[in-house]
Amino acid sequence: MSISTAAARANRGVDAEGRTPEELREIVSHWGAELELAPAETIIEWAAATFGERFAITSSMGDAVLAHLASKVVPGIDVVFLDTGYHFIETIGTRDAVEATMPVSLRTITPAQSVAEQDAEYGKDLYRTDPDLCCALRKVKPLADSLASYDAWATGLRRAETKNRVIAPVIGWDAKRQKVKVSPMARWSDEEVERYIEDNGVLVNPLVYDGYPSIGCAPCTRRVAPGEDPRSGRWAGTNKTECGIHA
Repeated sequence: MSISTAAARANRGVDAEGRTPEELREIVSHWGAELELAPAETIIEWAAATFGERFAITSSMGDAVLAHLASKVVPGIDVVFLDTGYHFIETIGTRDAVEATMPVSLRTITPAQSVAEQDAEYGKDLYRTDPDLCCALRKVKPLADSLASYDAWATGLRRAETKNRVIAPVIGWDAKRQKVKVSPMARWSDEEVERYIEDNGVLVNPLVYDGYPSIGCAPCTRRVAPGEDPRSGRWAGTNKTECGIHA
């Protein structure tokens, strides 16, 4: 029996409310090792067969590799994008291009407060005075809210990106959100990503070619000099390395 067939059988009878956390953890326990060395497309196929409409992918629109992979396997898949209100215009443009050119259902999620409303409550430029709180309000909380209707979510997380992500499993348990966290590209090297982009003509945020290998909110992202850690441009001058989504 193929992985996708077994997953589809496991998905039968699951109602619109989805599975319990205990059931989801059992899936991770059973399938994590099974899929560790599987191709990214197979991992996405398994997740779609297992969770159906309760599976989505997320994208920060640094590139459209994960969206491209997923749309080939599951045309019409939900792609969740967090519009923090602080994005570069190039990032918004990449999102719009993905929506216009790929067979996906793009969901743009926004924080509860506008930037102006946040400034009024917490003081101007919270990203400077308390970057962790700013990320919590504009990224972590909106994502958690948007994932309420899903049992599993996929990210473009890769172990090669930073030492903090070396142990990122292909199929893992997101204890904070009580969801299955799927990282189809976890084992991909930088060279594999570049080759996929070239071979498939995948959309890439123009900022990547302008010295921004890791792209976040505009106020908290700077260019990276040749030879620097690709993520050193994020929250430069602070000890912060992650927004909290993958913590």
